Amino acid sequence: MLPNVDPFVLPSPPAALLDGASLFVDFDGTLVELADRPDMVVADDPLRDLLAALGVALGGRLAVVSGRSIAQLDAMLGPIAQDIALSGSHGNEHRWRGVTAHPVRPAGMDAAGDAMRAFAEQHPGTLVEIKSFGVALHYRMTPEIEEEAKALVERLSVEHELAIQPGKMMSELRIAGGGKGAAVRRLMDRAPMAGTRPLFIGDDVTDEGGFAAAAELGGFGILVGPPRETAAAYNLPDVAATRDWLAGCTA
Repeated sequence: MLPNVDPFVLPSPPAALLDGASLFVDFDGTLVELADRPDMVVADDPLRDLLAALGVALGGRLAVVSGRSIAQLDAMLGPIAQDIALSGSHGNEHRWRGVTAHPVRPAGMDAAGDAMRAFAEQHPGTLVEIKSFGVALHYRMTPEIEEEAKALVERLSVEHELAIQPGKMMSELRIAGGGKGAAVRRLMDRAPMAGTRPLFIGDDVTDEGGFAAAAELGGFGILVGPPRETAAAYNLPDVAATRDWLAGCTA
């Protein structure tokens, strides 16, 4: 009898994988643990020190690519956020070396946020997160209303011509276009990342575009968390293992 092998099990990344590479790393669920409320997530001093060390070791070839806005990342990471490339709002806004680029926030985003707030008021424990270029409905504490929440977001997407960005126990509306894969491609066109091998580390379905873009450009994706179908080539079990692996690459 053949052993019961999970077809989605991936190897751990070798320590040398980061040598000479450019690193793109997600934030929530990858560098910091997820929380019931997005405002409860904490970026600690060891993480800031780790990012600083990675920036030096990689010669500046480091980017945090997050669904959070750049303003949120600035508030959480502190001064180190000014020293690394940031791509926020699922690849819709960017900052590197003091240069920023972002789209215009559409009026429909505010109307969609109002509708989500009205829904959340009727479902205690459901949370609305307003971002610079998106609005998210979180139902981690109310999993029983997941299908109803998704249906609302789908309707608002059509009404306001906004893109749906699914995630872990949340559904978000954002400006069409962008995506984490687009963020990787955009930054890989610029020095000092141009001509290097990209690595993208993330945990969520929102990171699959980043994994795919890294592979297309000759690099690799690293999935954080339980095995699943993915475009990533390697796997790390959790946030702690991810931070340990990254720390080992700076030694």
